[in-house]
Amino acid sequence: MRNVRAFGIGSCCLGTLMCMLVLGQNARADFTFGEPVNLGLALDHSDREFSPSISADGLSLYFLSDRPGGVGWLDIWVATRETIDGPWGEPVNLGPTINTPISEWGVSISYDGLSLYFDTSETGLMSINDLWIVTRATTDDDWNHPVSLGATVNRSMTDDFSPSISSDGLSLYFTSCPARGGHGGYDLWVATRGTTDSDWRSPVNLGPMVNSAHLDGTPGISADGRALFFVSRRPDGYGSDDIWVTMRETTDAPWEDAVNLGSIINSAESESWPNVSADGSTLFFNAYSSDVGGGLWQAPILPIVDFTRDNKVDTKDLTILIEHWGQNEPSVDIGPMPWGDGVVDAADLEVLMSYWGQEVYVYDPHLLAHWKLDETEGDVAYDSAAENDAVVMGDAVWQPEAGQNDGVLQFDGIDDYINTGLVLNPADGVFSVFAWIKSSVPDQVIFSQADGADWLLSDAQGYLMTNLVSAGRRSGGPLVSATIVADSNWHRVGFAWDGTDRILYIDDTEVARDTLGGLKGSDGGLYIGVGKGLEAGTFCSGLIDDVRIYDRVIVP
Repeated sequence: MRNVRAFGIGSCCLGTLMCMLVLGQNARADFTFGEPVNLGLALDHSDREFSPSISADGLSLYFLSDRPGGVGWLDIWVATRETIDGPWGEPVNLGPTINTPISEWGVSISYDGLSLYFDTSETGLMSINDLWIVTRATTDDDWNHPVSLGATVNRSMTDDFSPSISSDGLSLYFTSCPARGGHGGYDLWVATRGTTDSDWRSPVNLGPMVNSAHLDGTPGISADGRALFFVSRRPDGYGSDDIWVTMRETTDAPWEDAVNLGSIINSAESESWPNVSADGSTLFFNAYSSDVGGGLWQAPILPIVDFTRDNKVDTKDLTILIEHWGQNEPSVDIGPMPWGDGVVDAADLEVLMSYWGQEVYVYDPHLLAHWKLDETEGDVAYDSAAENDAVVMGDAVWQPEAGQNDGVLQFDGIDDYINTGLVLNPADGVFSVFAWIKSSVPDQVIFSQADGADWLLSDAQGYLMTNLVSAGRRSGGPLVSATIVADSNWHRVGFAWDGTDRILYIDDTEVARDTLGGLKGSDGGLYIGVGKGLEAGTFCSGLIDDVRIYDRVIVP
């Protein structure tokens, strides 16, 4: 596991490089990330590589480095490769026409490769940074001399830095110092223009949905303009600085709440300077740690094509996609970018079919625990999502060939159950629990919490119900469905709490709902296959498979 800390943004005057995701929320459920890989461009532990900007063809990577052979302290370099799967060649310094004896900071290559945006300070390390542009006639020509973006974009006595140019060249995102105004420390701003030959209009702050009361900066806009990745120093992340993303439905729509990219990208130290490839398939970013040194990393951005979360892509997933055809449904909008384009259509079908018949396992940051119950022996039920391994009590029997998703555990109704530690407190917020069951015996508990409530059970007639209630005199009482589950057939049962409503599901269909003021809390461990007090008569007799707990509302 990598242990990384990014180089972040310094003081208001950028005098030093200071070692700079997940919210209670996480990135949208329609895309996730693969394991990050170091690009291997750093020479040794003392080198600093950051602010990556990948060309549209994926063959040139511009970045900042303090490696030997430069013009100043931090220079702009470029590494190239023959193919997008090939190794990077030796980085080349862009030379004194662009790099100054002082330092450059952020860099962004235009979509056509003919304009390079960056920031620098002409008069010294402790002075104000401004945004600049340098152009060339073709990608085979030398760069011309840099030109300042002027007083409309660059304000006197204000740091403006780390630019990110949109693919159409009409929007320039950047970071600006608090002296410019805003919502906290450094904020994210955007300057726009009507055509690539027009003057830039006055920059606009991206507002409180994106910017926080803390430092927000180093933006990276996606090629479709619908995803803006950036670094934030807000306190509810993984490290001192994390990478976050804000989304919007169209380029004319407002930005949505920013969310943390999660623990695959962000570590206990820091990450920063995100940049996305033109096809949306790869996230480049900076990370640093004392043990591996500085460097640039990349991580694949993956669409979530397993809509049913059964670890395979088949007709069930295809059916869900077709049901939402022509709609703006983010959960199945997976193409052409991993986060879709605002409508479910042929682009999404093409992505889905590229995974057809494959076994997939997609990291879901909202999945708190997942007991597959696919073991063949032993007294441990392993948690494939986190570290909530559970103990199998009694003489429960593993049935490797009898489950809905591979193996299953058979309970005898006498003393068999599974004992886990604390996974969540029902009073803390929204959550869901789902499991497959097969039983012919009513009045038994499927899922419960010690010193708490029976979350899922069947009543004396075999109807699915929950005893999760509110605290106080107006508890709401049990919520009972009108559908029997104790009928010797397989059923996928579930409970969801959305903050106001209790919801019961059977076979992915809502069967009961009511409204409460909240749920009574408990810090006890969880039981699978028995009631909250281990009472005789509450032990399950039958099969239980694939138990999952989420810290979000699952709508099957």
